[in-house]
Amino acid sequence: MTIKIYTKVGDQGFTKQVTGKMVPKYDLQIVAVGDIDELDSYLGVVIANLSAKCQELHDPIQNLQRDLYELESDIVVKRHEEITPETVTKLEKEIDELNKKIPQTTHFILPGGSVTATHLHYARTVARRAERSLVKLNAEEQKLAPACLKYINRLSDYLFILARYANVLDGVPEVKSKIK
Repeated sequence: MTIKIYTKVGDQGFTKQVTGKMVPKYDLQIVAVGDIDELDSYLGVVIANLSAKCQELHDPIQNLQRDLYELESDIVVKRHEEITPETVTKLEKEIDELNKKIPQTTHFILPGGSVTATHLHYARTVARRAERSLVKLNAEEQKLAPACLKYINRLSDYLFILARYANVLDGVPEVKSKIK
């Protein structure tokens, strides 16, 4: 049996939330979940383009993808709370551990370097957009668990550190900006 992929429900610019409520496709919850989905998909691009020297990043990035599915569920399903303060603490510990493995810098770093690092820098900017969407959703339409907002904020920091670490693994020097 083949499952039909299209439903035609969205043909008029509306979509159905998990609750069954029809909302416009520009609804803040739909936008926020869409931005998280874009980030999750882009992390798949990152994984597909990991250099040979950056293969150790595969599992940590795939774990981020799993977390993002949980974050989406936390947003759309009442009483679904998989992103917890412990999830945030775990991410912070990973940031701290990776930060010990990269050179200290006194300058802003231009996004780029190796192919892996460049993809991670781009993923960081997508994470920042998702964060802005979540903050707006939280402020204007739907209160989110504080851990969700903290997680998405920390995630962009983690992706920045991963990008810097990828440059270290690949032996590609970072390019400093003129601004300290």
